[in-house]
Amino acid sequence: MLDTWTLLIIDDCAADRKIYRRYLLKDPHQSYQILEADCAEEGLALCQKVRCDVILLDFCLPDMSGLELFDRIQQEIFKTSVPVIMLTGRGDEEIAVQVMKRGALDYLVKQNLTQDVLQLAVRNAIKQSCLQAQLLKTQERQRLIATTALRIRQSLNLEQILNTAVAEVQQLLKCDRVMVYQFAPDTDGKIVASSVESYRTVALCDRFGAGTGEQGSRGAEEQRSREEVAVGFSPVPLRPCAPLPLVPNSQSPIPYIYELGLCNCVSLKEQFNTKANLVVPINLSNNGNPTPKLWGLLIAHHNSGERHWQTDDAEMLNEVSVQLAIAIQQAELLAQTQAALAKEKQLNVFKSQIITTVSHEYRTPLTSILAAASTLVKHSQQLDESKQQRFLGIIEQKARYMSKLVDNMLLVNQLELEKPKFQPISVDLLQFFSDLLEQERETVGDRHELIFKITGNHHGFWGDRGLLQQIFINLMSNAIKYSPDGGSVEFHLIGKESEAIFYIQDSGIGIPMADQENLFQSFSRGSNVDTIPGTGLGLAIAKACVELHSGNITLSSEVGQGTKVTVSLPKICPTGQLSPSST
Repeated sequence: MLDTWTLLIIDDCAADRKIYRRYLLKDPHQSYQILEADCAEEGLALCQKVRCDVILLDFCLPDMSGLELFDRIQQEIFKTSVPVIMLTGRGDEEIAVQVMKRGALDYLVKQNLTQDVLQLAVRNAIKQSCLQAQLLKTQERQRLIATTALRIRQSLNLEQILNTAVAEVQQLLKCDRVMVYQFAPDTDGKIVASSVESYRTVALCDRFGAGTGEQGSRGAEEQRSREEVAVGFSPVPLRPCAPLPLVPNSQSPIPYIYELGLCNCVSLKEQFNTKANLVVPINLSNNGNPTPKLWGLLIAHHNSGERHWQTDDAEMLNEVSVQLAIAIQQAELLAQTQAALAKEKQLNVFKSQIITTVSHEYRTPLTSILAAASTLVKHSQQLDESKQQRFLGIIEQKARYMSKLVDNMLLVNQLELEKPKFQPISVDLLQFFSDLLEQERETVGDRHELIFKITGNHHGFWGDRGLLQQIFINLMSNAIKYSPDGGSVEFHLIGKESEAIFYIQDSGIGIPMADQENLFQSFSRGSNVDTIPGTGLGLAIAKACVELHSGNITLSSEVGQGTKVTVSLPKICPTGQLSPSST
């Protein structure tokens, strides 16, 4: 079916108008709606009522010249250029030059006018007008996209970028709402920005089933779909899980939705309760891989009335998504760089703390070792056996302290920077802690009494023996060390259905309230430790080991009244389920 174009003939000669009408209505390539006026004022009145695609204008009119009328039409009626073909009974070259300079598209002499000449001139005028209109539209679109891209990329903050993008795209497309949906690695993802704050957040895709076979097959389908989507967008009518077709002809309206073919995807039309949706992917470059990484979706939707998206709308949204992808990638790169710098700064501080602590903590035991060794070397002949043994004991004690300090430094480095692997096995907690307490009793002095109390069901526990030992040794050594006047140190083991709880309580110097908040950080100590040696690593090591068990550690203390540290650990099997014996 041919497009119908509106054509206005302004000529005071009725016979000439009749000839032009007959010629044009015989054109096999175009269809016309033809309007007629026999004077300039009537022509102006028709131009005000109807948008004309082409005007045939006689140079000589009874009320004004064709040039004067041409100027008034261009200035007063149409703000954009309308193709005008000037007609005259005289083949005056000077008049032709004037007409063309004023902006007329063509100039025809009536005496030489034939059917083919008029049809061709009008068709060329329409074609040139369409091309010019398309050029202006493209220029305006590029200007709007460039402005939108500039505003999007004015910030390197991801949240600000996304919020700016949805606001700008809403203005660009004149739609009701724009959103950015981000895919997550292990879940469906979520809406991370919306131009309308009150809009409810919903998932775009159904979650996978729990079964291994179902999850595996669906996961493979989703991966294939995402790879297809990453290549580009495809406009199609709304159909669930449809294959990706080709982009339709640019002249055709696009009904309702751009669907991406994601497997298990719930209908966007139903999800968002809108009458028209437009969706394009946000693709990031993938480290040189020709297939880009699908980061998310840019969604424009309209629910205030029927709307048929045009291909121009889709192309604009797609171009904005490209600029948005660049801005997202720059923001993520900045965030990664900042994180790396922060990690490097943290590492440098940590190294500095290690050097400071080692140099400080090694000085006292080294002095004692050197003094004892020097005494043995110089005066071994004058010392009896008991004194020699006492000096050798000092050397051994201080050497063990230094060895433990090195071990703690290495362990903290591993826990904070490398995150050791959690390796659970079945552990008999009663036997495990009984053995550790016996070892402590062999080394603790007579001034401290170690008490072991057991309640509840302590069976069915799975844990990492090495980590459990670190928790116990560090908490117990702290309790003994910070009870310099002796007294009892209680270890309580409480078994529950789904967790094991134990706490160590002493009656030592306690910890000031102001210091308690930071005590689980490396190298942090209470302000009242005075000359009691220590590195401030014990609680940090214990906390890291507890967290690897997915447990929790808390502390309560009062100056002069002692300290209580409580640890709760889940009874976890290697599969991640609760132990059968605890359910």
